Amino acid sequence: MSQNNDSIEVPYGWVIVFASLALHSIGLGAPNILFIALKPMAADLGSLRSVPSFAYSLLMVGTGVGGIFMGLWMDKRGVVYPVLFGSIMIALGAFLAGQSEGRWGLYVANGVLIGLFGKAAMIAPLVANATRWFDKRRGLAIAIISSGQGVAGGLWPPILRYFTDADGWRETYFYYGIFVLVTMVPLALLLRHKPKGGVTGARHATESKHQVLGLSPNLVHVILCLATIGCCAGMAMPIVHLVSHATDLGFARARAAELLSVLFVTAFFSRLAFGMLADRIGGVKTLIIGSICQAIMLTVFAFVESHTGLYIAAFLFGLGFSGIMPCYPLIIRTLFPVSELGWRMGWQYLFAAIGMALGGWLGGAIFDVTGSYSYAFLTGVGFNLMNLGLISFIYVIQNRNEGAPQAA
Repeated sequence: MSQNNDSIEVPYGWVIVFASLALHSIGLGAPNILFIALKPMAADLGSLRSVPSFAYSLLMVGTGVGGIFMGLWMDKRGVVYPVLFGSIMIALGAFLAGQSEGRWGLYVANGVLIGLFGKAAMIAPLVANATRWFDKRRGLAIAIISSGQGVAGGLWPPILRYFTDADGWRETYFYYGIFVLVTMVPLALLLRHKPKGGVTGARHATESKHQVLGLSPNLVHVILCLATIGCCAGMAMPIVHLVSHATDLGFARARAAELLSVLFVTAFFSRLAFGMLADRIGGVKTLIIGSICQAIMLTVFAFVESHTGLYIAAFLFGLGFSGIMPCYPLIIRTLFPVSELGWRMGWQYLFAAIGMALGGWLGGAIFDVTGSYSYAFLTGVGFNLMNLGLISFIYVIQNRNEGAPQAA
């Protein structure tokens, strides 16, 4: 691959990207077990659906909180150590989850081991590390790693459905833990922190910026974090509960799992397209497009009940929601100095995790109260409109401050 003299990109950067994609995809098997086995897990534990839903919420919150500390660890010691540690913790969490006899074992396994100590190393540190290897195709690189959600969603549901039907959810957790150990540990050893002798960006931005887009830098970041809660809370509603919603409507479990695969496979290809689009038109405009698409399809999920309609809705939702999350790292990398990249990106993913946790739990809680997921999806639309309003505000002030200096 030929490189321009003014670019920091080198061929090994793509090894970093695809190793990170594989790590992210495998690590996402843990929450997919909760998606697929939500109903039998709740029945086995003698609980409401909000219990495994809350385990997912704890996993996401743990991932977000841990991501900040994993990012600091990466900045000091490189990316390999936190990713190795996280891989082992995910495996241990899977083993513990499979042995859980009640809700607290499930909560600790998912919230602490899989989330806080494990999956926390599999998104924010991986994305932050990869952005240091790219300048011209940074949006595409971020999109590829973020596409682990689509890869995981395409591959894991049918596999996990087969094992949960054949051997039960406890044994499925055990098999998954073994797979994590034999795959993620070797992949972690392929990672490097940054190109030797290279630079981490087109400019070393070590100074603090007084303003971003004419506002306090921290105020702009708070707006982005709040916007992330809005989009992720809405996003989580169908992702966590689509399989359960479909079986409530008469789908066989195998067909319901296929819906989730359709959603995530579509999201994989769409995310790559959104990444390339973001490199052309910028992260903010791309985020607005994705947010509008997600709001529309959440509304459709609230009213569609036919098998064909749900397949179409899953396909179109995959096209829309996938373009959202990769935009935030790109926006942060563009607006803020490179010296602030690690902690700001860590906080961004924490708020994303809070949004996913809130939406995942709220979907189950609303179902327990109303007996229907329609109200949950409409609640997701409200959260999505919050996201659209905040990002539109960023877009307006960005247009008013096009001449403002930006970090490389």
